[in-house]
Amino acid sequence: MKLRNPPSRYRVRIGKNERVLEVGGGSNPHPRANIVTDKFIESNYHRDDDLRLYPHQKFITADGNQLPFKDKEFDYVFCNHVLEHVEDPQQFVSELSRVAKRGYLETPSLIGEHLHPKESHRWVLLEIDNKIVMYEKEKVDFQLSLDLGSLFLEEFLINSFAYRIFDGTYPNLRRVMYEWKDEIEVLVNPTDKYYREYFTNWSREVTKKVLPARGTKREMIWASGFVLNIFKQKAKRALSGNKLQTPTKAQFISFK
Repeated sequence: MKLRNPPSRYRVRIGKNERVLEVGGGSNPHPRANIVTDKFIESNYHRDDDLRLYPHQKFITADGNQLPFKDKEFDYVFCNHVLEHVEDPQQFVSELSRVAKRGYLETPSLIGEHLHPKESHRWVLLEIDNKIVMYEKEKVDFQLSLDLGSLFLEEFLINSFAYRIFDGTYPNLRRVMYEWKDEIEVLVNPTDKYYREYFTNWSREVTKKVLPARGTKREMIWASGFVLNIFKQKAKRALSGNKLQTPTKAQFISFK
């Protein structure tokens, strides 16, 4: 079931001694993860850069549809920008909820996919009524358009503090950010017209449902909380001294 929509993957509640997995960590795994998995070692087709790990992390090559772990072996699992790539979403999310008690799931939203579309993304997604709803692109006639990723993901996020505040104040504009417990409710290619309308006939009514108005006071709280979190994360990184690195041989482990 859904717990909440965290404003960031760095603002989730994980106990100090809890065991944490990340599925599909790619080049930017969460620093709290103890174990990181990825299906593709050599190819960067599904990610932006080479694999990276923090010094304390261990790495396992694994398919997210068949994870080599026991039931509920982990207290928490991160899955960040992976679901939009997979072939069998139902099996994939079933595995996440099988191996972990709760977790955090993030993907591009439908809006994010229009702003910075990727050929490697098979699916477009939205959260509707506390469910993750996803369609194969061809089923909703999604057309690859001009990729503005260099503007929204690089130029603005790096060089515009004002844009970063806006992006942090509306984190669910470009993303689906979903914290869950026990199981993840996902609808794959639903035939119900109610869901399809969100993906094919965007309107003011849909906007109000997907991005409900919060009012000036709550906007200020979100914006100030985001700015404060930026400085907290910078301080944590500076104090920890941990930096992402190319995985060493000692970090690779295997299951027989």
